[in-house]
Amino acid sequence: MKTAVTVLQVLCGLTIICVVLFQSGKSAGLSGAIGGVADSFLAKNKAKTLDAKLARATKWIGAIFLLLTLALLMIG
Repeated sequence: MKTAVTVLQVLCGLTIICVVLFQSGKSAGLSGAIGGVADSFLAKNKAKTLDAKLARATKWIGAIFLLLTLALLMIG
């Protein structure tokens, strides 16, 4: 049981690393930090983009990773 949960946690960890690496940056460097990012009418479809899907996947995989960690704590 413990081995199966450990294998799942390793796979989940590798998956979350890949998902985070595929995401693009949230700001445009120093100019984005100073001036901020202006929203326009084109941002209304932002929820359908690949970055939004990757961000959502990061949250879900992170939650699964947390639950697997807690399960390993309870088992061990």
